[in-house]
Amino acid sequence: MNSKEIEHLRQRMSKAVDNLSKEFASVRTGRASPALLDHVKVDYYGTTVPIKQLANVSQQDARTLLINVYDKNALQAVDKAIRLSDLGLTPQVDGMVLRIVIPTLTQERRKELVKVVKKMAEEARVAVRNIRRDELEILEKRAKNKEISEDDLKRFKNEFQKITDSYIQEIDKLLSNKEKEILND
Repeated sequence: MNSKEIEHLRQRMSKAVDNLSKEFASVRTGRASPALLDHVKVDYYGTTVPIKQLANVSQQDARTLLINVYDKNALQAVDKAIRLSDLGLTPQVDGMVLRIVIPTLTQERRKELVKVVKKMAEEARVAVRNIRRDELEILEKRAKNKEISEDDLKRFKNEFQKITDSYIQEIDKLLSNKEKEILND
């Protein structure tokens, strides 16, 4: 059995899980995390740039983010971008620093966020299954062209299913941890 196909499958599935992990980091819980602002884009002199190119984002404490803007001309643009984002955050200007206090979440908002992360996890599961399907189609074509035997195809299918199950378990574990974080903060 060729481990090249298995390694390729693992790499693709790993990327799907890593992507989910990054998406989860951008979901606002009651904690301050610099990753919250990763998707915020700032209109800076007619160009849309990520906030990290214009400022250093750090965590002051469990509920406060500090944003040190490099260029004082960008301060208002960064402030505006955060206010207009879907995060519902209001920065306070303090000289060249923006301070964001993360409000505690209501129980209703926590339940909404749990639904959002469950949807993200389901999309990641579908992505992992689609990767398995795509890789199996390639192998089935190779078996049809007599490049690999039917026995090898069966072994690959079994191995691919085991790998898929392990990545689905990893997604479920990430989801469980994120749900606990959302509901208990």
